[in-house]
Amino acid sequence: MPITSKYTNKKVEQIIDDVFDVLEKHDASAELALMIVGNIATNVINADVPTSQRKAIAEKFSQALLSSIKED
Repeated sequence: MPITSKYTNKKVEQIIDDVFDVLEKHDASAELALMIVGNIATNVINADVPTSQRKAIAEKFSQALLSSIKED
């Protein structure tokens, strides 16, 4: 069963495009971009997720990231 999001693809894609534009504007390398995205994820989890759920959310996030990686 596919996962249904409460967010539209258009909204998600627009935000992704905006973030890519900022990274490109600053000529961020892949290493720097990943560091920034990781820091944003950490900040969101620490600021917006209850302490009791942070580890579980971080684990789910990391599992989702691993499952989305293309292995050519």
